[in-house]
Amino acid sequence: MNVIDAPNLNREIPEEFLSTLELQRKAYLVNPNPDHKSRVADLKALSRMLKENQAALVEAIHQDYGNRSEFETLFCEFFVVLDGIRDTIKQLKGWMKPMKRHADLMMYPLAKNRLIPQPLGVIGVIVPWNFPLNLSIAPLTSIFAAGNRAMVKMSENSAHLARLLRELSPRYFPLDKLAFFEDAGGRGPAFSALPFDHLLFTGSGQTGRAVMANAAANLTPVTLELGGKSPAVVGPDFSIKTAAERIMWLKLLNAGQICTTVDYLFLPEGKVDEFVGHAKRLVAERYPDINGPDFTSIIDERAYQRLTDTLDDAKAKGATLINLSPQTTPDATRRKFAPHLVLGATPDMSVLKREVFGPILPILTYRDPQEVVDYINGRDRPLAIYPFTRVKSLQKLFIERTMSGGVSVNEGILHVAQHDLPFGGVGASGMGHYHGYEGFVTFSKLRPVYYQAPFSTIQMMFQPPFANKKALDMIKLLIRLRG
Repeated sequence: MNVIDAPNLNREIPEEFLSTLELQRKAYLVNPNPDHKSRVADLKALSRMLKENQAALVEAIHQDYGNRSEFETLFCEFFVVLDGIRDTIKQLKGWMKPMKRHADLMMYPLAKNRLIPQPLGVIGVIVPWNFPLNLSIAPLTSIFAAGNRAMVKMSENSAHLARLLRELSPRYFPLDKLAFFEDAGGRGPAFSALPFDHLLFTGSGQTGRAVMANAAANLTPVTLELGGKSPAVVGPDFSIKTAAERIMWLKLLNAGQICTTVDYLFLPEGKVDEFVGHAKRLVAERYPDINGPDFTSIIDERAYQRLTDTLDDAKAKGATLINLSPQTTPDATRRKFAPHLVLGATPDMSVLKREVFGPILPILTYRDPQEVVDYINGRDRPLAIYPFTRVKSLQKLFIERTMSGGVSVNEGILHVAQHDLPFGGVGASGMGHYHGYEGFVTFSKLRPVYYQAPFSTIQMMFQPPFANKKALDMIKLLIRLRG
């Protein structure tokens, strides 16, 4: 499709969007199927861009947050992504091979079928602010592995990083291969209105609906990575101490600003006090001063106020709030938000209505595991669930009787870091997958190709005219044989 002929474009689309899309599409048509060597070169260039500019990238993310833990940036935005690039390079040659498919009996033995993965073209990527480097480079790993070109729009809350990536990218990639864009002035709707060959969006469900509507006008396929309220449930058999250590590690990572964090927790009745005791101890040991560099700031004032309002709402409606770090006063100017547990939450409280996206953990209790299953199934399908139990039948109950994007058993979030597992939501938490082979497939057209034999069985057996009934009798016989 010529860019200017796309049905969803209008004069409000920034010229740099249009010109870059046109440039990349023309480059794609010149070389629509890059070979293995060039794809590996692109992946290695991505890796070099991260490694050679590590300090500057870490600092840019730190500035965007106000305070971002250096360890969290290096672990979540560098190590995981670089490891994914390395794994993709190792697997890519096998992924690119045409796949043999069975030829129908009537075409056998000389005809053959093949499924050939080919690049789609120009991919659009809309990146959120919470893991802005990971959620731009990890998709690019799959996109480049599949042989495509990409336009990446960063979040308005990632201004420092966006400017840096715009400066760095041309040193490693031509504009007709990769382009980064800032989101000054709320240009997201214009970006999602472009006629990409595929569009990946990571963010809220509300914005995801708007992105999908814009993409639909161009029949652009979408992968939506959204969020939701991902639960953890601790089984009666599982150590509360171990569960607290693992759950609180995840909940306080990036100050809870993760789409796959534990949004609420189910504990067996009678176990709440024990969990609270461990949570207090863990915060005191791990974050003795939340104003220090290890505890990440809330991204902006609006998000900080939303979290404050969430606690106020819960308290006003009768919940018990437990501040896990009472030894220090949070620095509001740096948007440091104290970790809290919420006990006695009820469905009318916002803490159970909407995704928390911060260091607040509501705790619910249960007697029968089926109560947990019913509660989860009575709400939107989450991006993840985290069952903590060593009882196989109970693991099976939570996995088979609920639905979510992914599952980590006896741990949190680590299914996302497995390179041989796809990542993606379901229902309100998203659609489609990327990471690993499934990412390669998402950004490829698995093109079916049939190669005819030197002679055609169909032509020999089913030539008109059909008045002599030979062909008609033959097709009736074949239908009976397949009954």
